[in-house]
Amino acid sequence: MIIRCWGARGSSPVSGREYLKYGGDTTCLELRTKNDDVVIVDAGSGLRRLGNSLLREGKRRYTMIFTHAHWDHLMGFPFFKPIYFPKTHMRIYGCPFALASIRDVISRVMAPPNFPVNFHDIRAELKFDDYCDDGFSVHGLNVTPINLSHPNQGIGYKFEEDGRSFVFLTDNELTYRHEGGRDFRDYLEFSRDADLLIHDAEYNEVEYRKTRGWGHSVYRDTLRMALEANVRQLGLFHHNQDRSDDEIDEIVSSCRGTIAQQGSRMECFALTQNTEIRL
Repeated sequence: MIIRCWGARGSSPVSGREYLKYGGDTTCLELRTKNDDVVIVDAGSGLRRLGNSLLREGKRRYTMIFTHAHWDHLMGFPFFKPIYFPKTHMRIYGCPFALASIRDVISRVMAPPNFPVNFHDIRAELKFDDYCDDGFSVHGLNVTPINLSHPNQGIGYKFEEDGRSFVFLTDNELTYRHEGGRDFRDYLEFSRDADLLIHDAEYNEVEYRKTRGWGHSVYRDTLRMALEANVRQLGLFHHNQDRSDDEIDEIVSSCRGTIAQQGSRMECFALTQNTEIRL
């Protein structure tokens, strides 16, 4: 399994000299199975660059999976060039939550007056699969969902292939239980012994005094959960839109110091919008 990150920023895309290392695009991951099938997780602004890459490669068949329907995880969809070609085939999974279907979630992004091109003008073949609770398999990749603790709800995932596991829990507040969410211990057990955990780490302790209940975690809580879950690699994710490269470096350094003090061998890093991980 290969995991590529095309966007690691939270809430809003950003640009500027202070964001060059970790990038400014919002959530989008690409997974490649052992057979080189393409699975896309979320359609943040990073999806634009991924689409251009897939077209250059000649890839036209994809599976897309959504965690939730907030704007920063959908905004890249109209700029995903492959959807404007009739040879593109894409199956889309996601829980519709408050809307009638995942199709409604996607089409609303392009509804007038939000975007000049209408959803009905898409030329690709799209197939939608609404689900919320049950696991499923994609090209031999086993996918297990878990409810996130986030306003308006959301879904996190465990991806497993050939004995390797990757857990993705973005937009998840570990110390505050939102409607439909789970407790700290539930996420710990869901992540136990994972080869890779990528988890929301948006806030520090000072910021969290004002943002408790907004649906995101303090990085130290994320670190504590990862250590107790005995994961092998921890990727810090959903970087605050105002967090500079230097500030993210300081967070990573702090985490690595704690890991060393506890005698753990866990690897910790912050994702960039160009990170590639092979499991």
